[in-house]
Parts: sequence; C-alpha cells; structure tokens
Amino acid sequence: MWTRKELKEKGKKAFLFNYWKTVLVSLVLVILVIGTSGSVAGRGRSNPANDRGEKSAVTTMTETAEDTINEHSLGNKQVELPPAAKAVLAVLAVIVGIVGVGSALAFMAFLVNPFEVGCRRFFLRNLNQKAKFSEVAFAFDNNYLNIVKICFFMTIYTFLWGLLLIIPGIIKSYEYRMIPYILADHPDMSQKEVFAKSKELMKGQKWRAFVLDLSFIGWEILSLLTARVLGVLYVTPYRDMTNAALYERLEYGNLAAEENN
Repeated sequence: MWTRKELKEKGKKAFLFNYWKTVLVSLVLVILVIGTSGSVAGRGRSNPANDRGEKSAVTTMTETAEDTINEHSLGNKQVELPPAAKAVLAVLAVIVGIVGVGSALAFMAFLVNPFEVGCRRFFLRNLNQKAKFSEVAFAFDNNYLNIVKICFFMTIYTFLWGLLLIIPGIIKSYEYRMIPYILADHPDMSQKEVFAKSKELMKGQKWRAFVLDLSFIGWEILSLLTARVLGVLYVTPYRDMTNAALYERLEYGNLAAEENN
C-alpha cells in the first residue's frame, strides 16, 4: 500500500537532486505531448464553438473566391459561385482538414509518443540516481516500431472511449496510464502484454491515482498566478517525478523502498 505523502516526498527529493535536467525533460514533455494532443483533441471535440469553426473552415475557400470575384467585377452586381464550384471547394477544404489531422496524428505517433516514453524512462531512472538527458531518446534505439504501434493504439482507444462518454474515457485513461512507463522498462513487450500489465497495475488504483492528481491543484493555481513560471520550474517536474514513483511502487512494491533505505 502506498501513500500520497510517500510518493510525493520521493518524487520531490529525486527532482531536486537532479534539478535542471528534470526541469528540461519535463518542459520537453509538456511542449510535445500536451501541445500536440491538445491540437488533435481540439479538432475532434464536439461543441457549438467548434461546430462554427468547422463550418467556417469548409466555407472559407468558397467565400474567399466569391469576394475576390466581386472585388474585380464591373458594376455593383454581386457574383455568386455556381453550386458545382461550391461543392468542389467544399470537398477540397474537407480534404485539407483531413490531411491536417492525419499529419498531426503521424507526428504524434512517430515522434511525440516515443519521446514521451523516453521522458518517462528518464523520470524512472532519476528516482534512484542522476539520470542522463540522453534517456529521452531511448525509444528510438529500442524496439522503436513496437513502441510506436502500442502508443498509437493507446491514443486511439482513449480517444474512442472518450467519444462514447466522458467518464468511461477518464477511467480508460487511468487504466492505460502506466503504458509509457511499462514500455520504458520493457520495450520488447507485446501490445497485448503491455495493455494487460497496465490494467493489472491500475486495478483498484484508479481512484487513488485520481486523488493523487487532485493533490497538485493548489500548486497548479499558484502556477497560474505566476504565468506558468512556477509550473515550469517546480510544479510540473515535481508531478512527473511523483508519477514515476507511483509506477515504481506499483511495479516493484516494497522492493524499491527497501533498496533506498
């Protein structure tokens, strides 16, 4: 059994022991993972504001073409494109959107996710010794395609569960939470083994992990008040190291604690 105090103490101690490297790795993770996943998720989210944005994207080419023609036309007569031309431009706009989403997904699958696994490996190694920054590139030299495939399916499954209902999506995200850490430890594991292991590790732990996340809310508020400066220099690396300590505790139990005594 673990406690929040135990994990946070170990995470903070390890973070401060290798301060600047941990800050840098956490910053890399924030820029790559949160930025890219937010962009992709934003395209798929359904709400009135996004619906208006999608409608505007589809009709922008048509409106631009009509405006250009009207600006250069003689007289005051307004010119409107025929339905066939509007349909062609609308299809082109949709294709451009699909290509954009596809490019973002490819960027996430082949670059962002492997870097995330490398960052998680850095945090794991950093718990008990000063980890090297080169750990960030770990996935690119250790069964890269297997890591790409497993992380891709993790992203897709989480997204699809989130489309069904918010709560199941959150539950599944916690069930899959340990996948990057497992791959950082065992890059040769099969997809079935990795998903099963993460499910096993998080069995009965999802709510406690959720409460662990909530325990950082006060720090997040302080981070907002400092324009995220405190987040970059303290809160985010502190949280990342605490999450690594959670995996270590779930995977190795009391063994990890005994080795550090």
